[in-house]
Amino acid sequence: METLISKWHRELELFCGLKPMLILEGNVLDQYRYPVPGSLGEDTLTSLPHYLHGFFRDTGYDQVVFYSNLVGFMNPYESGMTEKFAALTGSECKQSAIPAEFKGNSADTAPNIVRRAMSQQSSAVAIVMEMAGHYIISPDRMDQQDINSFNLLMQSAMSASTVRTPQGKMQNVLVLLVNKLNDLPTWLYLNNPVCKSIHLDAPDREERRRLITGPAFATFFDSTVYRTDIPYYNEHPDELERLQDKLVGLTDGMTFTDLDAMRRLSKREATPIRDLTQIVDLYKYGIKENPWRTLSLESLRTAKADFEKRIKGQDAALERTMDVVKRAVTGMNGLSSSSTAKPKGVLFFAGPTGTGKTETAKALAEKLFGDESCCIRFDMSEYGQSHSDQKLMGAPPGYVGYEAGGQLTNAVKKNPFSILLFDEIEKAHTSILDKFLQILEDGRMTDGQGNTVYFSETIIIFTSNLGIYVKDALGKRHANVTMDMDYDQVTKAVRSAIEDYFKLELGRPEILNRIGENIVVFDFIRQEAGEAILRAQVNKIVRRMEEQKSIRITVPEEAYEQLRQAALADLSNGGRGVGNQVESLLINPLSRWLFDHGVLENAQVTIDRFDTAANPPCIHCHLEEDEDHA
Repeated sequence: METLISKWHRELELFCGLKPMLILEGNVLDQYRYPVPGSLGEDTLTSLPHYLHGFFRDTGYDQVVFYSNLVGFMNPYESGMTEKFAALTGSECKQSAIPAEFKGNSADTAPNIVRRAMSQQSSAVAIVMEMAGHYIISPDRMDQQDINSFNLLMQSAMSASTVRTPQGKMQNVLVLLVNKLNDLPTWLYLNNPVCKSIHLDAPDREERRRLITGPAFATFFDSTVYRTDIPYYNEHPDELERLQDKLVGLTDGMTFTDLDAMRRLSKREATPIRDLTQIVDLYKYGIKENPWRTLSLESLRTAKADFEKRIKGQDAALERTMDVVKRAVTGMNGLSSSSTAKPKGVLFFAGPTGTGKTETAKALAEKLFGDESCCIRFDMSEYGQSHSDQKLMGAPPGYVGYEAGGQLTNAVKKNPFSILLFDEIEKAHTSILDKFLQILEDGRMTDGQGNTVYFSETIIIFTSNLGIYVKDALGKRHANVTMDMDYDQVTKAVRSAIEDYFKLELGRPEILNRIGENIVVFDFIRQEAGEAILRAQVNKIVRRMEEQKSIRITVPEEAYEQLRQAALADLSNGGRGVGNQVESLLINPLSRWLFDHGVLENAQVTIDRFDTAANPPCIHCHLEEDEDHA
């Protein structure tokens, strides 16, 4: 197999002879595959310190030691190395370690030992300081001893000696391992000519492919399972290649440590080759059953009809919504994209207020996951400040609320199979929109605590009132769509206004590109839909009163007509406006009448007529044979 050498390894080879101080930052806690033949053996998966020991020894360094502020200087990978380093630096070795505090005035502190090692010319030395960012509380909270200690390290690098070795001249080198570069004082590395920082990323697609498609592929399976399954795939190599390609895509963002743990988990669970990609769900979420795989197709075939019972007058919008759901269920979502870890679906619900956008999201959650609570709603008007992204994604270390995590990331970790509803997205600060770019493209997000949160099993729905009103040249708002426009005209006007908002006002067309053609425009609640909403709400009130109180309410047609005319006189506020009218014209006066007459259960009430012009509105009704007025 062709040798695959990572970018950071090539940088390490290039700069270890040029820069006496190297800072390796990023994915330093991961394991790595040693890419070339040497002391570790090619393709060996090992920790970064062990990797660096092999690298520097293979490069020609005589001594390689590691420093931890908990133990001191040592080398657990080669016996006798610590003793040689102690003799070289005039230090005292105890049980194969040289105890040394990081800060202090003693000659035996770690920075002073490093300075002696870096300045000597008798042996080429590489010193690796592990978790160097943990030696101090914070780069912004350093006392004078902290500053002196890092100053000594910088001076050690600046005065590093060059040593003659059988491989040629070698410069003594100091390597600092940190999770983030800004864990160190800025002045240590910024504009420092003797320092080079090298970033270590999670394995890229080709590195993951090498692991998944190479000789290690067989180690993903129990030996009996592999012997049973592999003859079929040897005869159908295209199917095996598609399976491996999908697994490579689903593991985007995972570390080598993750991949190795997933490999061992798959083997322990005796996973068949055909179900290999399901082990990703088991590893990410700790479950074996993925709700997306257990959905009843028969239930989905009736989904649109079921939605129409709850959402009136939105046939076209519901049809567009179901298209996205069908793509998700059939596994065709994101086929045209290079990423296989995108969310299951993305929808942008636009249109007038009270037209059923939020209700559609709730109905979708109930249909897909069996519970409306799987629709997790975020009111984006609460995230309008520049620091709101910390509230949503989690505060970084050292900031208030760090331990609590983010509201969004916590919700997805708790329930990865859900619908995420972001209401009135245009009210969110632009810093939050930047976060959505990564979620929509990669299907994952790293929270403030450094944990990766996966969105690949969610449907993301944005709602917005964009395009209903627009501003003229003077900054005044005026209606962009009206009820006398047909649905096609409304759709065209709203979509055009949304595009102008993202492209011209925000200057962020890339956000619109992530949403694609999934903008679903909801129509105005027109007369027919309004009548259906009114009838449904009245029937619900009548049904619940009988179920909960055994009070049977009758609304004759003549009385209902009075209610209908008043409730549907103004549909500008949509279905929510109809609900408000029902509360004002029916619920409030009916509850008043029942209370005043002591009717709390077991009764038959007939509403004779509605007096909608009264203030407050009232009703005329009778109980059995008695007539009265409320």
